[in-house]
Amino acid sequence: MSMKLSSHIVEKPWGRTDLPNGFTNPNGFKIGEIWYDHAQKQLPLLVKWLFTSEKLSVQVHPNDDQARQYGLSSGKEECWVITDAKPGATLGIGTRQAINKEELRALSLSGEIENIIDWKSVKAGDYYYIPAGTVHAIGPDVTLIEVQQNADITYRLYDYGRPRELHLDHGIEVSNAKIYDDERSGSLDRLPLQKLVSGPFFHLWHCRGSQNIHQLKNERYSWIIPITGYIDIGNETLKTGDCGYAKFDKTINISDDSTFLVAQEI
Repeated sequence: MSMKLSSHIVEKPWGRTDLPNGFTNPNGFKIGEIWYDHAQKQLPLLVKWLFTSEKLSVQVHPNDDQARQYGLSSGKEECWVITDAKPGATLGIGTRQAINKEELRALSLSGEIENIIDWKSVKAGDYYYIPAGTVHAIGPDVTLIEVQQNADITYRLYDYGRPRELHLDHGIEVSNAKIYDDERSGSLDRLPLQKLVSGPFFHLWHCRGSQNIHQLKNERYSWIIPITGYIDIGNETLKTGDCGYAKFDKTINISDDSTFLVAQEI
């Protein structure tokens, strides 16, 4: 069942009209996200590219137990891999100090939450795992790949005055507003195979060329996300802007100049 996954363009007020090489925007929309999923069924993981020109809302996602209390099938944890960032670009991850739920509500209502977020300078090659409950935001001038649990569930705490709904009750209830200290963060190295994330919902690797790729061969299907170069899977060729779903077997051919992500469900 090797295939190129279907792509879905999502307009966002914070999106971009100028997209990186490999992407097209013939209608000049403000594209914020491109989602990759199966056309007929929902897979357990979802892959996205994100392109920002403004700050995203300050937001939070619930864990599985919390989501099920609200009648949803799962929560949402995710990993960001930065592919491009202009000088001065930032990500907001966690808060600069631990704050309780009453303080979080007051800061969200006043807008001061923007100043309590820990805005981290970022560059291409940085990556961060975002556990459920982490208060977070993405700043402007960033291009990133997001691998996540396949759940469209986001609670906005603050949105810079944009006319969009906030979700303060649910958002504050599921938030764990504290200093970010997750060890699943760092920078990509020059190794042919680097493991970025090991659980609890998926494994994620960064790969260069085909060396050591045999270590990823197993019976599970993988999400394959090219960054540079190309990858042949069956009768399909994947390049920047594509996402494949396949097993690593003899039908896969990887160009020597390729760099790509591989995600596998646990």
